Amino acid sequence: MDDKEADGVTDMERFTIAASGADWAELTHECLINILSRLPLEDRWRCVMFVCKSWHHACKDPCLNSVLDLESHFQSASDMPRFWTPEFERRIDSMVASVVAWSAGSLTEIRVRHCSDRSLSLVAQSAPNLQALSIRHCPHVTDATMAAIASGCPKIKELDLSSCYEISHKSLATLGTNCPNISTLKRNFLSPSQHVGIVPSEYLNACPQDGDSEAAAISKFMPGLLHLELQFSKLTAKGLIMISEGCPKLEYLDLSGCANVTSRDIANAALNLNNLLTFKKPNFYIPRSVYHTERYGHWQLYDQRFQTDVFRI
Repeated sequence: MDDKEADGVTDMERFTIAASGADWAELTHECLINILSRLPLEDRWRCVMFVCKSWHHACKDPCLNSVLDLESHFQSASDMPRFWTPEFERRIDSMVASVVAWSAGSLTEIRVRHCSDRSLSLVAQSAPNLQALSIRHCPHVTDATMAAIASGCPKIKELDLSSCYEISHKSLATLGTNCPNISTLKRNFLSPSQHVGIVPSEYLNACPQDGDSEAAAISKFMPGLLHLELQFSKLTAKGLIMISEGCPKLEYLDLSGCANVTSRDIANAALNLNNLLTFKKPNFYIPRSVYHTERYGHWQLYDQRFQTDVFRI
């Protein structure tokens, strides 16, 4: 337990208690925004906006909604079974839709998981200044919506489409064509050995098999890439050579788990990548203990605390 919670009172509770004894009506909207900007997202969403009308209004100010970053709330239980349920997907979609509406076009970053076409179609329509889009593990995001994103969000620089299996090489081509500033692409895939029994089996089995088609799209339409991740991709030597020839500016390349490329393939590709600073090669020695089921034993405790409650809206 943190020192700040040792007495049973959280920082947010102290803030609310202090607020109850102050004349907050005298604060200008700008001052209130300045104060609220110092609070974490979960406090604004779960507590502050329900205190009074003026606080509720302040929490919806565009300057507090230019970034939606929920990634940290997934990291310690990234494959938690309930994350894959329709109910949870609807909650994420609701949060994204709310932030899109409140941002009034100022949204620059979205980092979520398990959203769907429902919310991303709104992003495509109303987030022209979006620069970073991370939507890992989204079973119901399709090429059609990514085409709309490419058209409506041309300023994207950072893109994470990891484990979105309804997104194909067509989306990579469209995004590369319409978003010329993309310098970071993360297109990682799930490893069945790590996720079996946690992620729905039908989803694991839906993993795209033709990694070379995606490699071709990346090499042709994203020549300015500096950072590329393709963990557990099905690409072969052919695809790797295409990337090395089409993306000569690469500084970071992650091929962890790519079973269809050999050390010779990697050596040949590296000859074209003179700017490469970090090259993560396939490594297939993974201790079984890493995947012991007790690894997920903390989920019950996790679900009892904030990290999952933040998604309730």
